Amino acid sequence: MNTSVISAQRLSKRYGVHSAVESLDLEIAEGEIFGMLGPNGAGKTTTILMLLGLTEPSEGEISVVGLDPRRQPLSVKRQVGYLPDTVGFYDDMSGRENLGYSASLMGWSRRAAREPIARALERVGLENAADRRVGTYSRGMRQRLGLAELLLKEPKVAILDEPTLGLDPEAAEWFLATIRGLKQEGMTVLLSSHLLAKVQTVCDRVGLFQRGRMAMCGTVAELADEVLGVTQRVELEAVAPAGREDELAVALDGIAGVQRTTPVAGGFRVETQGDLRSALVRTVIEHGGEVQGVTLQRPGLEEIYRRYFEEVNDET
Repeated sequence: MNTSVISAQRLSKRYGVHSAVESLDLEIAEGEIFGMLGPNGAGKTTTILMLLGLTEPSEGEISVVGLDPRRQPLSVKRQVGYLPDTVGFYDDMSGRENLGYSASLMGWSRRAAREPIARALERVGLENAADRRVGTYSRGMRQRLGLAELLLKEPKVAILDEPTLGLDPEAAEWFLATIRGLKQEGMTVLLSSHLLAKVQTVCDRVGLFQRGRMAMCGTVAELADEVLGVTQRVELEAVAPAGREDELAVALDGIAGVQRTTPVAGGFRVETQGDLRSALVRTVIEHGGEVQGVTLQRPGLEEIYRRYFEEVNDET
């Protein structure tokens, strides 16, 4: 595994008797896209603020790009780009002027910043709106401008807190495609989002947060195995010989690696630990049935998330 760019051990943040984050262990590798998922108040944003050095941990160890955000917050900010869920810009200034102001805070001269600003605006598709007042921008345009500001820094790490919140599907898809591009450039991305199905398409691993704790962490396949007990499903369209439907269902259920077989209209839904399509098809044929179709599916984050938190709520 690549070198850890973000590392936390037993990281906690308490406000009086309330724990916003409790004993968090987190390792994010260089070049990885890591998704932070969980309901509001689960501790995601508080974790991000501690990583950025914007709030002091109550206890624990933390390292970002080899630096301690508590002792070296300015050095961390130079190497980490942050896009919050609501981006703050000066509404009476143009997009280009806002980026120019940000560049001046980074110590750039107006001349040195001109070309990088133009490239950042072009990359996020705002070159034609660059000289309009930001007060006239839509939410999606403001988010794009926030991403342009992040890109201007050329950071090693990008932390994105609900970047697609309130965006239409097309704008959200654009953001996710851009996040994939950041990974291809070697950037490490920490992404907090409620769009579970979308997050699944870009993240290498995800962490489920609940009540200030990291409830579980891993790839989508690993979480599916842990929460659902299956990693894959096969939708099998098959016709059994008349009167032998139950016999075929029992035979399918007896294949090693099959977790569950459920009759559905037109065939069976078979939950498996692995791709057992060949064995399923062979079994249908051996029992005199006819295979009309077979499709491999994988459980998604929405199902994993829903099942996990249903079980948590049932236990409380």
